[in-house]
Amino acid sequence: MLKIAVPNKGALSESASGMLREAGYAQRSDSKQLTKIDPDNEVEFFYLRPRDIALYVGEGTLDAGITGRDLLLDSHAMATEALQLGFGHSKFRFAARPGTAEKVEDLTGKRIATSYDGVVKRYLAARDIDASVVRLDGAVETSIQLGVADVIADVVETGSTLRNAGLEVFGEVILESEGVMITREGADPGALEVFTRRLQGVLVARAYVMMDYDIRAEKVEQAIALTPGIESPTVSPLHREGWVAVRSMVQRATAQRVMDELYALGARAILTTDIHACRI
Repeated sequence: MLKIAVPNKGALSESASGMLREAGYAQRSDSKQLTKIDPDNEVEFFYLRPRDIALYVGEGTLDAGITGRDLLLDSHAMATEALQLGFGHSKFRFAARPGTAEKVEDLTGKRIATSYDGVVKRYLAARDIDASVVRLDGAVETSIQLGVADVIADVVETGSTLRNAGLEVFGEVILESEGVMITREGADPGALEVFTRRLQGVLVARAYVMMDYDIRAEKVEQAIALTPGIESPTVSPLHREGWVAVRSMVQRATAQRVMDELYALGARAILTTDIHACRI
């Protein structure tokens, strides 16, 4: 069986399991379950701490896993990012009390507290910045108040937690992270082919809708310029003389605007439907 690691808790857990369900895989119904076997798809899922997933995959214990890009890079594991999954977006930033630092170069000689020491050390080394890194497991915002650090490096979403602690972000973004599928170097690509293709199918299904509409034949070229589809739209003659039916995949984010433009062009019976699964 293919062995896949899934986050057992945290921000990535629910999104990862939801995506796997959309891809047709059985998932655990009890959060205390450590494993779940899906015999129909010949996959066994292991629910692990997100921070440990890259290590298990990198050592070859598991074939692939879902984790955050930040956790993958922080682990130094021999695992590689294979697919971006489109959820769990976050930014990793430096923050400090106002006046402490304004740019990355100001970090020289400073103490930086973080839960992601691997990411921070790599970032500093690439810029020849000499600063000490203090590893803490969570709640790094209080480290400055307690005198443990001068600066923190942490995941920033809205920034409200930092502001409440009297801190402000500065400098460039250290890392932009999201949920990713990872695998190990040298893994058999054939064993992962179906699994990867299914996840890609979910990503496409989430990003696109199927659009159907009727339009006069002489305007079909203008219409399909608006709805070119993935490869090419389907155009079928209607019983009504001089009219055709068009079916095409359209990006979900632009679907409403496209419908307005098609209607202005003379299209009618414009419909959109969700795509629940696909293979491109």
